[in-house]
Amino acid sequence: VFEDQFELHAAFKADELNKDCVVVVRFQGPSAIGMPELHSLTPPLAVLQDRGYKVALVTDGRMSGASGKVPAAIHVTPEALKGGLLAKVNTGDMIELDTATGVMSVLVSDEELASREVKVTDVANHQIGMGREMFAAVRTTLTGAEQGACSLFLGQD
Repeated sequence: VFEDQFELHAAFKADELNKDCVVVVRFQGPSAIGMPELHSLTPPLAVLQDRGYKVALVTDGRMSGASGKVPAAIHVTPEALKGGLLAKVNTGDMIELDTATGVMSVLVSDEELASREVKVTDVANHQIGMGREMFAAVRTTLTGAEQGACSLFLGQD
């Protein structure tokens, strides 16, 4: 479980990801950090696949449709910053992705999941550069990715 793409890159360079895994990169959604393009995650994950590992990605962020061969569940909503399920995932948890229904499950008991605090990271350190600091106030009003990450027409049908 990583709080941003830079943590994932550091773990890859340190050879900490040489295993079958579902990699979670959270706090990348519209309200947290404005949904930056995460295409830079594909090369290290593809290298892991080429080494024979089964690898997938789960994120509340976005990737282009041309991001390669790594299976990815993107735009997971509600995003972690807004208390979505990704905020309760711990490293080592088993994750099930049902591609037919679009449902993600964390395979821990209901009691365990309910007892976990929603881990909301301080995204302020991710907001420097590329104009993110200028748009911090706008991000607080955004809808989720499933509604277009929109700040217009809030509350209207």
